[in-house]
Amino acid sequence: MQLTSELVANVRRGEIDSGPSPHVLPMMDSDYEARADDLLSRRPIDGPLWVFAYGSLLWKPAFEFVEERYATAPGWHRTFRLKLTRWRGSPDRPGLMLVLDRGGRCRGMVQRLPDNNTRGVMITLLRREVSSRITTNQPRWISVIVDGVQSKALAFCANRAGPAYTGKQPVETTADVLATAAGHVGSCAEYLLRTVDGLEQRGIRDRHLWQLQEMVAERIRSSAQGPGATS
Repeated sequence: MQLTSELVANVRRGEIDSGPSPHVLPMMDSDYEARADDLLSRRPIDGPLWVFAYGSLLWKPAFEFVEERYATAPGWHRTFRLKLTRWRGSPDRPGLMLVLDRGGRCRGMVQRLPDNNTRGVMITLLRREVSSRITTNQPRWISVIVDGVQSKALAFCANRAGPAYTGKQPVETTADVLATAAGHVGSCAEYLLRTVDGLEQRGIRDRHLWQLQEMVAERIRSSAQGPGATS
């Protein structure tokens, strides 16, 4: 892998949390409770409750899961189309985060929610992934294939009408953003590195992310060497 923790360190900045944008309607405690109740009311009737992990949940789970299994989400693919002006981006230099979008096929993992305190765990998960009442990172139940059997899992999918949805961009544009954007919790390059590493540890290679890590590594290396440098 070309992207390394040493290269990622070059992107780290001491950004201050600018807080939510003025036009954002933040989620309140009652909103998280209502959203969790709604999702659980539409939960699959039979079998365990799964969450489909395809990005940061692979390397930073939101809860202590009971078990983890390989899974495929047909009809979806992971892609950097969620704009960030906080966390791993800033208002003057927005970042990008992965989201599931329509089309293709996504390999990842499913993490099983514990049978006790399911509602509490669901609220914890939503607090981690959803910050605005009008969200681009929409939680929903999707079909997944686990051990050759079709099942249902909760996944965070692109709301194409959401305010943070970027749509399809050239891979060069995405690489430029990931190589430079950072916020108060870290950089987009770190997010990419940890996600690719989390997938690789499980024997999953996403060709698009693999290409991106090479491009991002090249950009960071060239920037560190200074103007006019060649790789």
